[in-house]
Amino acid sequence: MGAPETAGATVVIDTARQRLAALEDPRKAVAMQRYMKSELPFRGVPAPRRRALARQLVDEFPLDDRDEWRRAVLALWDGATHREERYLALDLTGHRAYARWQHTDLLPLYEHLIVTGAWWDYVDEIAINRIGPLLRADFESVAPVLRAWARDDDRWKRRTAVLSQNASGAQTDTALLTECIETNLTDPDFFLRKAIGWALRQYARTDPAWVVAFVDDHPALSPLSRREALRHRR
Repeated sequence: MGAPETAGATVVIDTARQRLAALEDPRKAVAMQRYMKSELPFRGVPAPRRRALARQLVDEFPLDDRDEWRRAVLALWDGATHREERYLALDLTGHRAYARWQHTDLLPLYEHLIVTGAWWDYVDEIAINRIGPLLRADFESVAPVLRAWARDDDRWKRRTAVLSQNASGAQTDTALLTECIETNLTDPDFFLRKAIGWALRQYARTDPAWVVAFVDDHPALSPLSRREALRHRR
């Protein structure tokens, strides 16, 4: 899915890699890779310093063309030699300077990141903070995609569908939430069961009675999902 980057994107990519290398901390890198169970090595750059670097890149090398921005994201992601490069790619997709480019036509891009990333640290950020806003902005276009993802063979697309409304609060569409959860209710996968419980727990902040009723009405919920859903019940 990658594409050759333009000159502007090349500067962003090269500078990002150079500065990440300059921030490298080998001792932290080992611990971070072990914690994340990552095949990609880490540079050992803490999240606050990486986010600061992302802001510097946007300030110093703003991308004024949407296709160029997309190419920079994909090149950083697909060509990553260290995990922080992929985190930076996600930072670029979420930076407020590029918020105007968020549109449903980015769903294939985010699907690519989800499927190739295939781990919770990437997927949860995309699900909640990229897909979620797109869903709230254009429910009619995005909801059918999430319904399809909830039934997909790829567990990370299913997790994305379940978690996509975690930041929606009162805007949560409970019919969509119910469908995404019920479709995966008996799946034995740990990451799906955890996601189901987390999604319910988040919505309980808005409507705890609805969540309690949902749990009561779905005895097939796994113990993990049930425990997570009711964690803050009084």
